[in-house]
Amino acid sequence: MIYQTKDGDVLDAICMTHYGRTAGVVEQVLVLNRHLVKYGAVFPAGVRINLPPIEDPKSNQKIKMWQ
Repeated sequence: MIYQTKDGDVLDAICMTHYGRTAGVVEQVLVLNRHLVKYGAVFPAGVRINLPPIEDPKSNQKIKMWQ
């Protein structure tokens, strides 16, 4: 999906809205969109950002009721 920014957008908020989380997602989006570094933290209107499909992390942690 391609997201086109509005004036004042920040990547953390875009990722939170699109993916529902930022941990591990912002980094992946930045790797795919290296051009974003030239804009700094706050984007002007019209910047195109490729938002790739990112799977939810699988939790391998087992819950122990009693230890």
